[in-house]
Amino acid sequence: MDAHVTPSRIAGRARAPPSKSYTHRAILAAGYGAGTTVVDPLDSADPRATGRAVEAFGGAVSWADDAAAVEVEGFAGRPDTPDDVIDCANSGTTMRLVTAAAGLTDGLAVLTGDDSLRSRPQGPLLDAVADLGGRAESTRRNGRAPLVVGDAMAGGTVAIPGDVSSQFVTALLMAGAVTEEGIEVDLETELKSAPYVEITREVLADFGVDTERTETGFRVAGGQTYEADEYAVPGDFSSMSYLLAAGAVAAADGEAVVVEGARPSAQGDSAIVDVLDRMGADVEWDEEAGEITVRRSALSGVEVDVGDTPDLLPTIAVLGAVADGETRIVNAEHVRYKETDRVAAMAESLAELGAEVTEERDALIVHGGDSALSGATVHGRGDHRLVMALAVAGLVADGETTVTGAEHVDVSFPGFFGTMTELGADVSVE
Repeated sequence: MDAHVTPSRIAGRARAPPSKSYTHRAILAAGYGAGTTVVDPLDSADPRATGRAVEAFGGAVSWADDAAAVEVEGFAGRPDTPDDVIDCANSGTTMRLVTAAAGLTDGLAVLTGDDSLRSRPQGPLLDAVADLGGRAESTRRNGRAPLVVGDAMAGGTVAIPGDVSSQFVTALLMAGAVTEEGIEVDLETELKSAPYVEITREVLADFGVDTERTETGFRVAGGQTYEADEYAVPGDFSSMSYLLAAGAVAAADGEAVVVEGARPSAQGDSAIVDVLDRMGADVEWDEEAGEITVRRSALSGVEVDVGDTPDLLPTIAVLGAVADGETRIVNAEHVRYKETDRVAAMAESLAELGAEVTEERDALIVHGGDSALSGATVHGRGDHRLVMALAVAGLVADGETTVTGAEHVDVSFPGFFGTMTELGADVSVE
């Protein structure tokens, strides 16, 4: 499916979808417990994959017809050995969180996914599960799915790198709470995407599970119980970033884009508000009302460290292409290990649209003052965040921009193109 975008001026109110990160964690946390109603979940492909894993472990997951809630009947801390292979589809979060859960099974679980997911590194997590007394290996012996995991890991202390994925820490903390010994995670390197671990700790606390920071990492005591009758998912700042960027570059004269559902939480991607402010955008966040208002502004390039906010790189890159001067997106090597290599993908896509871009191993530099965006066909590469960011670029590129793979927005923001149309964007999807 392709999205066709032509230059547009937009205005109005919009609501970003619920947080994908919180929804994943809430569904699995409910699975570890006895039963929970998860309110306002993100009903999209990735959380559905996590729900299927909970069912494979012996739970039951029922999505409301209007997606307003999902009822989860858990497996009470001890996952059954699945009857069949667990297909994580394109969801890296599902794969990693479920790998640690699978390590608790008495038998063995087999986890796989699509081509993209089978290319993503899982080795440090597999090593950790094995070090904690379970069995965890890659069928191709390359640290990538398909994976075979199980043999009832008992817990203990384990050392892992922190610069590959914070999801390894999340997975171990969630599983560790129901082991006998608990799990202590010592980080061998600096933790990237640290706010995502704080999201995990926030969700676990809401389910009655205690975790703590240590001098070298994190610890969760064993023998704990997940309990919550109801859990409400907050709005997603990663998804909001596209709406806010669209307002900053394409809002109609004298008008604004107002994004609802922006209540404070542990989400690192709320940093997009600060990034826009530093670039010179007219942006205001009413935290009590949960609303962010942004107007079209003259933007200037800045340096942004995305060590803790990798999902913002595509959005910031597009802003940089519109801004005057140079935008340097640094500390970005880990962004290469997402659904696609987002550093290379954004460099190539923006260049196709006429931007001047320099790609380094751990950085992306966008030379906005030397860029003039013109419509072209750019490829979404099966990555929802690329598709949405490039669609925002299409709002201000001369001529028509075609973004391939538009259907992949269903991973995190199923109504994205409808929302953009309601704001006044000239977008068609076919």
